[in-house]
Amino acid sequence: MTHADLVFTGGPVFTADTVRSRSTAVAVSGGRIVRLGAGVEELIGPRTEIVDLAGRMLVPGFQDAHVHPVWGGLDMLRCDLAPYGTAREYLEAIAAYAAANEDDWVLGGGWAMSAFPGGTPTARDLDRIVPDRPAFLTNRDGHGAWVNSVALRLAGIDRDTPDPADGRIERDADGIPTGTLHEGAMALVNTLFPPESVERLTEALLTGQRYLHSFGITAWQDAIVGSYGDAGDPGPAYLAAAAAGTLTARVVGAIWWDRGRGLEQIPSIVERRQQYRGGRFAATSVKVMQDGVAENFTAAMLEPYGDGHGHPTDNSGISFVDPAILNEAVPQLDALGFQVHFHAIGDRAVRQCLDAVEHAIAANGRGDNRHHIAHIQVVHPDDIPRFRTLGVAANMQSLWATLEPQMVDLTLPFLGQPRGAWQYPFGDLLRSGAVLAAGSDWSVSSPDPLAAIHTAVNRTAAPGYEEGEYDPFLPEQSIDLASSLTAYTAGSAWVNHLDADTGTIEVGKFADVALLDRDPFAGPADEIGATRVLQTFVEGERVYAASDA
Repeated sequence: MTHADLVFTGGPVFTADTVRSRSTAVAVSGGRIVRLGAGVEELIGPRTEIVDLAGRMLVPGFQDAHVHPVWGGLDMLRCDLAPYGTAREYLEAIAAYAAANEDDWVLGGGWAMSAFPGGTPTARDLDRIVPDRPAFLTNRDGHGAWVNSVALRLAGIDRDTPDPADGRIERDADGIPTGTLHEGAMALVNTLFPPESVERLTEALLTGQRYLHSFGITAWQDAIVGSYGDAGDPGPAYLAAAAAGTLTARVVGAIWWDRGRGLEQIPSIVERRQQYRGGRFAATSVKVMQDGVAENFTAAMLEPYGDGHGHPTDNSGISFVDPAILNEAVPQLDALGFQVHFHAIGDRAVRQCLDAVEHAIAANGRGDNRHHIAHIQVVHPDDIPRFRTLGVAANMQSLWATLEPQMVDLTLPFLGQPRGAWQYPFGDLLRSGAVLAAGSDWSVSSPDPLAAIHTAVNRTAAPGYEEGEYDPFLPEQSIDLASSLTAYTAGSAWVNHLDADTGTIEVGKFADVALLDRDPFAGPADEIGATRVLQTFVEGERVYAASDA
């Protein structure tokens, strides 16, 4: 064998293979792993680059199974509120951005609901700093927007405007809109935006890609490819980057299922699958958003929400896609070879998604499309074993499984018990034999896999992510470090149909790897989240290096 191009040596290697074996050295040639462990030194030649692990751990490149990099990158280019945490800080940041930018609209996002009473900021506050042009700023989860009075007037939203079927306009006691738009109500305003150019979206993609690489992420599934929200369709940006050779990550696109349409959209989805394919990008999944989120009472629940004082209300959330249509659409998509990527927060939504997959199996038999349900916040115990039985992967956003102000103030009082104890049941899903994958939903929350892994193991926030001092959240649902690491690597690679070439460190696979600054297994569990990524490689090419790497 000729000399290797790249050798990692001198530290632990977590392979994430079926037995989670370890090695001590890795040799790479032509972008692929050619040898592990003993004998690697024989492949070192005069032109071989040697990376001394120095006791630090090498892991497979992380794969984010649910993320929005183009939109996250665009948020970084717009008025980015993610670094802040209080209403005062948000208003100061918006005022500074508005003063520095003369665009027709003030656009951005990243505010936390917990910073405002009831999770709903007002147009009145925004009017004081942006009185002369429309402002539209989405919250961190992307399921609500803060708008000013100019935006409400432009959209014609007043006390007589009805709520859309898939959303809600926040109002005062007299029915007057107050400045927060939930779910589908955002479309009353964001359809008025000037469209973003492909060049601008490509800039956003490359900004997001650099950020994700800095966390060791080498592949992902873009959870919405299509026209949705305030950012435009990411698909053309991926094609542009792939054609230019600047797309260094491997990307699966999930084509947006328009919940305002029915089965008639399937031929256009097939066309887009053909169109959206190039280089390291392929749109082979379909995204179905089945419900909203619990904090604004749009997550679809089997039983109604409480009123915060233990009394039931008449609201059990919204099923965005009629279950009858879902039970027809999923078998048809499955027969066409699509993977279905579901968003389901509430227990009713989770059950409806599982039911739809069951209909697909009854119609088509068992295939290899690897359907998965993302978020899985509230899962009825009866549905836990159905993930394994139906072959549906549980796509975890484990960073969210903590006690923090939004959970304590805006979720638990309205879910009540026992539902409050059914949240993020990763431990039960693992013990049931379900396939676990992992993702971040960035820009909803940080894309840092180590912070999410910390929470999956400890059920507390990672260092630097705390929002107060809280006990572990449902610690019986914690999972071990090896299982969480494997979910974020091999598990997500399986969901992405990239497991033949990535997801584990094995001979013959691409050298998509990340070098950590420590061995997280060697320290206490409460320090896992302090782990940083020093270098990231795709096919043996360095795509990120920290300044102190």
